Amino acid sequence: MDRNPSPPPDAADGAEDEDVDAIGDTVYSKHWFFSTLTRLINVEHSEENAEGAMQLSDDDEEDLCRVWDMAMDKDVAGFLQEFKAADILLGVIAKSRCPRLTEISVGILGNIACFPETCVTLSQNEDLGSVLLLLLGDTDPPTLLETSRLLLTCFSQKDVCSLWLQRIRQQTSARSNLCFIMCSSTNTDLLEKVGELVDKLFDLDEELMKSWITAQPSEEQGRDGESHLELTSCLIEAAKQLRSESPNGLEVYLHILQLLTTIDEGIQVFAASDGPGKSVWEFVCDIVCEDLCQPNDLPVVLHEQKSILVQALAVLQALYRCHDQWCGNSKFSNSSTDTVADLVKKGYLTEKTCLSVAASLLPKFKNSVSAASKW
Repeated sequence: MDRNPSPPPDAADGAEDEDVDAIGDTVYSKHWFFSTLTRLINVEHSEENAEGAMQLSDDDEEDLCRVWDMAMDKDVAGFLQEFKAADILLGVIAKSRCPRLTEISVGILGNIACFPETCVTLSQNEDLGSVLLLLLGDTDPPTLLETSRLLLTCFSQKDVCSLWLQRIRQQTSARSNLCFIMCSSTNTDLLEKVGELVDKLFDLDEELMKSWITAQPSEEQGRDGESHLELTSCLIEAAKQLRSESPNGLEVYLHILQLLTTIDEGIQVFAASDGPGKSVWEFVCDIVCEDLCQPNDLPVVLHEQKSILVQALAVLQALYRCHDQWCGNSKFSNSSTDTVADLVKKGYLTEKTCLSVAASLLPKFKNSVSAASKW
């Protein structure tokens, strides 16, 4: 014979079947996905007839987590989209009494949304858009984390961000729910992701930022009918939680505060004698004085801190203009002014003494100043 013998019929058919069953260029089985998603539908139906909270079986949870991980593959995400997985997951989320199932379902959608094509298709589902924004009012931190991640992914896709901005403008509870998370959560990962989401929103839509900073209690109701929380106070509370735990998260919240100082409405809120401006000033000053630019810091430390320092100084520079308004009714400002005036009057604070103080401080900060001057 001039050629190799043909493979046995069973082996040939098996190889062909494997090629047909594979998703794209992956080794993942279509049949396995069909089977797993069918089980997911059955779980959804069983929850409809159940009372109280439910728990996933170990096998179901393990397989659904595999789908969650595999959805990071572009071919798998496309396959899930073609199989109408978004509709299946929406049904599960809407009816779920199992927090873990809700978290996994939103997580799968979040991975599907990582690719522009599938994100566009997913974003066009109006019901899904409404449910996801309402999920910001959920009480389960892992679910809130995955919801925030999914929303941030969608807002970061240029082809659909305008659609999601329109939705969040119409869903007024989104602001209250995000503020509630920022002022009450101690979950570092969740606070970071929510901060990134708010930062993205304000960066994309200045009008939304204006409406959120100026919102009055009569304009919206928060959880359980309570009046909405003041935005800046919630930002500060989240930043305090992240101050020692997450430098990156702290930087995000400082950037949000800096964005608020770029609009007149933000400055007006900060400048009000009974507003949050003085609290922001004191908090950011404390970060600069206690956490950054310490006398014994090596140049490499200042280099690592420069992003946070830039945001902090930008906020302080903007808020410095508010001191005149704070002076009107503020014991804090009046006492500071009186102290300085008294020092000048008694001859303790002069040009000569200021130069002497600067000269004595310079050696302590010489390394940091030298390093900073090179940037």
